[in-house]
Amino acid sequence: MLRFGLFGTGHWAAETHAAALDAHPKADLVGVWGRNPDRAAALATRYGVRAFDDVDALIEACDAVAVALPPDVQADIAVRAATAGRHLLLDKPLALTVADADRVVDAAAQSGVASLVFFTGRFQPNVAGFVAATAAAGGWHTANVIQFASIFRTDSPYGQSPWRRQHGALWDIGPHALAILLPVLGRVTQVAATDGPGDLVHLMLTHDGGATSTVSLTLDAPPEAVAREFVFYGDNGIERVPPGDGSPATAFGVAIDQLLAEIDAGTRDHRCDVRFGREVVTVLADAEAARTQPPPT
Repeated sequence: MLRFGLFGTGHWAAETHAAALDAHPKADLVGVWGRNPDRAAALATRYGVRAFDDVDALIEACDAVAVALPPDVQADIAVRAATAGRHLLLDKPLALTVADADRVVDAAAQSGVASLVFFTGRFQPNVAGFVAATAAAGGWHTANVIQFASIFRTDSPYGQSPWRRQHGALWDIGPHALAILLPVLGRVTQVAATDGPGDLVHLMLTHDGGATSTVSLTLDAPPEAVAREFVFYGDNGIERVPPGDGSPATAFGVAIDQLLAEIDAGTRDHRCDVRFGREVVTVLADAEAARTQPPPT
């Protein structure tokens, strides 16, 4: 049994991370830490574990950490956990700056711990299978992504999230798009970006080999305009990414399986490790910078 410490007390921590850890036959949830002690106590009571009031004490009590916190908070905890030799099961995005992402990557490399960043679709078997098959087929010229969510006008459990309100769709759902685009089209070599109404942002990406992609994202779409489209075009025709099978908690269980496999095999080459997480952060940071550039004349 791998002992996990859970960092975070929000909806995602409770309904995805904690639920999956509690259900997993080879994981032992040993404690919860959160920035709000009352919420940490309530979540710990729900799952029959201890609420910790000190980050390092929970790190000391576990073999691996699962983190469901804002990215800037996550990065610091991940560095402390990796430095202490604890394996990492982190959420997206890895961090809010490339410098912080580098810190996590360096700490994981120096300690030799296993690491995964939980991009939900990459751990849903039908989506993961699609990505692998589409990447293997090759010959793709371009892709078009539309992800329009509406978390601020509904009863979404994420609507009051301060970091999502501040950083918007680019940093919240942009990682999900990139986690599928990059394995198929290759690394991003050039980024252009422009804003639309609200937090709507449009990206134009150039990839290794010359393929391109466009990505349009918002968390504040009118409810009637909520949409998800993810389409590749190329020599083999047109391929659409399927909706993911199963719940996020089920996908998180797959992530636990794959982290355990990395640990048991002694390998450190998972395609969604912190190095890939850093690659995604680099694209997001470049897009953030591009949004502030004046349009060409």
